[in-house]
Amino acid sequence: MIRLLDVSKYYSTRFGSTKVFDHVNLRVEPGERVGILGRNGAGKSTMIRLISGAERPTSGRVERNMTVSWPLAFGGAFQGTLTGIDNLRFICRIYGIDPEDKIPFVEDFSELGLYLREPVRSYSSGMRARLAFAISMVIEFDCFLIDEIIAVGDARFHAKCNYELFEKRGDRAMIIVSHDAAYIRDHCSRAAVLVAGSLYEKGSLDESFDFYTQETARAA
Repeated sequence: MIRLLDVSKYYSTRFGSTKVFDHVNLRVEPGERVGILGRNGAGKSTMIRLISGAERPTSGRVERNMTVSWPLAFGGAFQGTLTGIDNLRFICRIYGIDPEDKIPFVEDFSELGLYLREPVRSYSSGMRARLAFAISMVIEFDCFLIDEIIAVGDARFHAKCNYELFEKRGDRAMIIVSHDAAYIRDHCSRAAVLVAGSLYEKGSLDESFDFYTQETARAA
């Protein structure tokens, strides 16, 4: 289970403290797929980073009783001077996994060819995302965190990502953040809406979608 308990996040700026969200509560059980809807800038990616442990809340706490992935397709933690293969080896060692039998999968899935033997600092953002997604699939987490950045590459590569994640790992918990209600409807059984720093979960998917549509129209 994952729980957010009265979680607040503020950033300090030269103009003072800026609220991202305040006193947010959320509970995700094993095997559940929960979507978090919000407009651009609502704080969705910040919430995913807090759940992953990449950032700390300003107040409140995040409880994780399941193994949790980093945000899928997030390549910000790569060591730029290391090659793609060496980053794979480094990450696998952190999780106590033998990297050598994972290399063929990452080579095939990422489709980076010779660039896997080049420093990651030479990669485009799309190449980093493909490598990050491929490495995410060689470590079996109980809960996957999915930002809308998962839609990298062309339609064929995107379909390959969906199969690897949503079909082969359909029994895992997932937390998906997106501004796209249709994407959440396709993949989630619950949905909450992040608006003006508060998280609202209505009684059903349809009610949450209606609330999101109304709030989006009000803000336009």
